[in-house]
Amino acid sequence: MENSSVLIVEDSEVDQFIAKYMFNKFDENIEVLQAFDGVEAIDILKNLKVPPLFIFLDINMPRMNGHEFLKEYELNQLSTAPVIMLTSSCQPEEKEKCLEYKSVKKYLTKPLEVEDIAALF
Repeated sequence: MENSSVLIVEDSEVDQFIAKYMFNKFDENIEVLQAFDGVEAIDILKNLKVPPLFIFLDINMPRMNGHEFLKEYELNQLSTAPVIMLTSSCQPEEKEKCLEYKSVKKYLTKPLEVEDIAALF
């Protein structure tokens, strides 16, 4: 997939490393952009010429959590990229809350696996 990127929004360096590794394993041509909170993700999205294929979003992060990011993302129509929730929370009410956002297309639990990525394409 030439000229393709994904954005990983995750405050854990370990989870960032795993996600990047899985994407490189799936397709080394996909550029993995990394943000460590929602504020950084918004800055990245505002400066991209081409939207990422997907945004992988954690819920619990400092400065701006996943829900705050989603409100800002949808309110200001920052991108057309679908959001994939990537979280350690497997609580049904948390999943329901996330899936209420129109930009959220899928809810995955960590760690990200190659099979999860393949299922999106």
